[in-house]
Amino acid sequence: MKTRIVLSMNMLTVFLLCNSINTKAQDYVSPTKPAETGKSPGVKTKLISTNGSTKNYILIFSPGDEVVSGLTEFAQKYNVINAHYTAIGDAATTKVGWFDYNKKMFKVIPIDTAEVTSFIGDIAVFNGKPVAHTHVSVATTDGIVHGGHLLEMIVGPTLELFVTVEPTPLYKKVDDNYGAAVINPELKE
Repeated sequence: MKTRIVLSMNMLTVFLLCNSINTKAQDYVSPTKPAETGKSPGVKTKLISTNGSTKNYILIFSPGDEVVSGLTEFAQKYNVINAHYTAIGDAATTKVGWFDYNKKMFKVIPIDTAEVTSFIGDIAVFNGKPVAHTHVSVATTDGIVHGGHLLEMIVGPTLELFVTVEPTPLYKKVDDNYGAAVINPELKE
């Protein structure tokens, strides 16, 4: 009887471990996956200054807006060929990526409610369309900062994003060693 209980407990332990491993399977995404649009209906945009051909905008994201989607829509609507940006605000949820060199993919890291402590990026043209490349750091309720390549961010109360659009186009191409799109300043298209 004692042997059966030990065997049953061992089988239960193996089952629980296997189940735990399956539920914690890691997601990965391609570094060249295009952003989905149409997921940021509340974003407001305003031109705040012009200096020659350089323009400065502010994008104010509303609760529930998805930031990568809204930033991509802004870049497409205004035909942005080169820009850089920063932002502050907070997020209901965030997904960042850590680049796995062996897989040539981003390991997806989900983060719950957080304050945006750093948000910086650029826009360049890839495959004929403007694409945003953002790195973000967010602080969770315990004050610990997490970060990486921004894959998705659902806004809490607000995200205030300042964009500087430059007139000289920048283009990206896929780096064969990493499978990621990188800016190549020598490209003309």
